[in-house]
Amino acid sequence: MRAGELRHRITIQEPVETLDSLKTPVLSWQDVATVWAAVEPLRGREYLEVKNTNTELSARIRIRYRRGINPSMRVKYGSRIFNIESVIDFEERHREIHLMCSEVFE
Repeated sequence: MRAGELRHRITIQEPVETLDSLKTPVLSWQDVATVWAAVEPLRGREYLEVKNTNTELSARIRIRYRRGINPSMRVKYGSRIFNIESVIDFEERHREIHLMCSEVFE
């Protein structure tokens, strides 16, 4: 992976459960890391292949290899939010991770 391909700045977040003033559990998001990435919308054929698996993936986000990222986390890219659906260690070489994501529309 060439550094020039990673031109988008993203923040990886993990869910954290806290208590509000009434002692009610509240889900919030905590930043884990801010990294350079390549945010790529899925192309026609890729999108159709994924659509047949009953998931709604809309983007592949490529980053340098990093331990600890899992599907319970999400990615913040500018004002956009992506849920991480799967984490793929590309070619099992521990150099690059592909995050297969679905965009959240709030």
